[in-house]
Amino acid sequence: MNFRRGTQSEELEINFIPLIDVLLVIIIFLVVSTTFSKFSELKINLPTAEAVAQDKQLEKIDIVVTAQNELIINNNKISDPTVQNLVDELSKLKASVLEKDLPPVIINADSLSHHQSVINVMEASRLSGLTKITFATVTK
Repeated sequence: MNFRRGTQSEELEINFIPLIDVLLVIIIFLVVSTTFSKFSELKINLPTAEAVAQDKQLEKIDIVVTAQNELIINNNKISDPTVQNLVDELSKLKASVLEKDLPPVIINADSLSHHQSVINVMEASRLSGLTKITFATVTK
């Protein structure tokens, strides 16, 4: 029973403007409430080396720094690893070398040893006059 014969019905439409307003408010809320974390990390590629074996056995000073920060110089354990004791030991080894060139100091430090122990070895080498310092590496 249509009592409104002469009137036309309006078309239904969806009003998108309030929907857009609500979505913009939600986006603004999410942007403001989100915490931005900045992770800074240092990517370090540790050196690896390949070397050709030498014919002549050169005189060298091997210094091992263990994980317990003990120092071993040419297979002799140092009881008191202070800088001054290291300087004394390295000076003795330097004096015993018959070559005219100074022997290289090869530092082989464990990855768990303290950085200060390695720095102490480098400082003692410098103070004893041994300036050719190198680090032992592991090839993969």
